Amino acid sequence: MAKIIGAIGTSHIPAIGKAIAGNLQETPYWKNFFDGYKPIHKWLENNQPDVVVVFYNDHGLDFFIDKKPTFAIGAAASYQNSDEGWGIKTIPEAKGDEDMSWHICNELVDDEFDITICQELRVDHGLTVPLQLMWPGNNYSHLKVIPVAINCEQHPMPSPKRCFDLGRSIGKAIESYDSDQKVLVLGTGGLSHQLEGERAGFINKEFDLMCMDKLVYDPQDILGYSIRDLVEIAGAQGPELNMWLSMRGTLLGDIKQLHHNYTIPISNTGAGTLLLEQK
Repeated sequence: MAKIIGAIGTSHIPAIGKAIAGNLQETPYWKNFFDGYKPIHKWLENNQPDVVVVFYNDHGLDFFIDKKPTFAIGAAASYQNSDEGWGIKTIPEAKGDEDMSWHICNELVDDEFDITICQELRVDHGLTVPLQLMWPGNNYSHLKVIPVAINCEQHPMPSPKRCFDLGRSIGKAIESYDSDQKVLVLGTGGLSHQLEGERAGFINKEFDLMCMDKLVYDPQDILGYSIRDLVEIAGAQGPELNMWLSMRGTLLGDIKQLHHNYTIPISNTGAGTLLLEQK
């Protein structure tokens, strides 16, 4: 059966893509952030996943205010990034795994999750920036990617518990899939940040570090927050914590934290990195 070998929490800030395009990784503003991924690169080299499941949120590229699914899953042969501005060159497409995607979709529906299945899907920085961070130089062509989009932009949004449960269901689906593929799970976004309004630039470092700690050994302790709580405590974009919770939910066995890093501010955001290995 397919096996989840580990999971990574990572930021997906669009300015990261601009920094990569401009080779700014060693500049004072960016160095601590990018250095936080070096242990992850080494771990990926040693473990070589075949498939990457990415929990992300679409920022208005393919899902806008007229159509906004709570949960959407890609079941396409490939995923292309469309122009989001910033003057960045087009990066290579990500290849899909249609067979595993359909297996996950069927298992989720059986598990009473109502999902949107996308046989065509454009992906934004929420998915592409994490791939660029994990595999510098856009060297991810050997991988297959399964995008899982969670609504974190337009109310009503799913609760932290519902997102954690989604991850649980996807974890069970992966481990019931008849394949010897090794699967890596990425939870992307945030952590605390607010990009507009009177609290623009708001970051809650204490809350971010608490969540990163709880995610490792006691995720149940942070599932009681409501979306309103997250907005108040972690900023208007704080609900992006839900992607990290979904990532953590997929890990069904004992886990070990191998690495973490936290840098502020990165583009007015609390930028966290977390590497978890499933024993």
